[in-house]
Amino acid sequence: MAELLLEKGYEVAGTVRAGEEGSLGSSEHLRGQVQLVRAELLEPQTLRAAIERVRPREIYHLAAPSFVPASWEEPGESARAIVGSCAAVLEAVRDVDREMRVYACASGGMFGEAPESPQREDTPARPTNPYAIAKLAAHQLVGALRGHDQLHASSGIVYNHESERRPERFVTRRITRAAAAISLGLQRELTLGSLDAVRDWSFAGDIVRGAWLMLQQEHPDDYVLASGVPHTVAEFARAAFACVDLDAERHVRVDPGLVRAPERTASVGDPTKARERLGWTPQLDFDALVERMVQADLRSLRATAGASR
Repeated sequence: MAELLLEKGYEVAGTVRAGEEGSLGSSEHLRGQVQLVRAELLEPQTLRAAIERVRPREIYHLAAPSFVPASWEEPGESARAIVGSCAAVLEAVRDVDREMRVYACASGGMFGEAPESPQREDTPARPTNPYAIAKLAAHQLVGALRGHDQLHASSGIVYNHESERRPERFVTRRITRAAAAISLGLQRELTLGSLDAVRDWSFAGDIVRGAWLMLQQEHPDDYVLASGVPHTVAEFARAAFACVDLDAERHVRVDPGLVRAPERTASVGDPTKARERLGWTPQLDFDALVERMVQADLRSLRATAGASR
C-alpha cells in the first residue's frame, strides 16, 4: 500500500508498534521514505494520537492479526484488536476531521457458511471462527458510522491476497518455498493438510490498488475485492512445482492429522461491483502470481546458500 501511494506522489505516514527504531519487516526498504508513527491496535488512544498528529487526507486501516488459527487461542484479544481498533479510527476521524477518507479492510472469511458462492457485498454472512466474527463486526461498524456520522468510510471485503512477502506459516508461502527448496536439493518433501480446500487467490498489489480506488470515489461504499476464480490447494501446489519443472504429486505428502473437515461453502468473491463502479480488475492472474512467488523464493534460497559458503 505504501509503495503504491509513494508512486502516486503521496506523503505517506505509517504506524509501527515498536517506534521508529523497530523493524519494518517486509517494508524495511521503505525506511526513510515514510513517516513512522507509533501506534498499537490494543491501545486505542495511540491510534487517535497518530491521526491527530498526522491529520491525513486518506487513512488505510489494514492492520489486524491475520493468522486465523491464532484467533481461537485468544478470541478476546483478536476481537479487541480488530473491532476496537476500527472503532478507534472511525471515532478519531469523526472527532478530528470528517473530511478524512477511511478504508477499512474486511475479509471474505466473514461470509463463512454463506448460502451462496461466490459471495457478493449483500450475501448473508455466517462466520465460523473468532477472526471472521470480529471482521464482520468491524465491517458492520464501518457501515453504521458511515450512515450515522456521514463519514467517507468504505470497507473492502478482501479475499486471500498473496505475494512473496507472505509469512511462511501460511500455506501458499509454505508451498512456494518448498517447491523452490526441493528444486535446489535443500528439501525432500512438503507436508500439507487438505488439498481440496478452495480459495480465491489474488495478488496483493491488485488488492491495494482496489483499496486506493475506493477512496477516490465521490461516495463511500463497500466492495468485494477478489479474483472471482476458485482454486484448490492442490492446484496451487501443482502450479508452484510446475514452475521448477517438478511434479507436485511426487513431493507433496498429506498428513491426515492436518486435514480439516470440508467447508460447506467455497470462499470465492464476486468482484462485479468493483469492476463496474471502480473500473478495477486484477492485473496478475493465478499462474503469474504463483510464478512470482516461486521465483522470489528461488532467489532468496540461492542467496542464503551462497552466503553460507
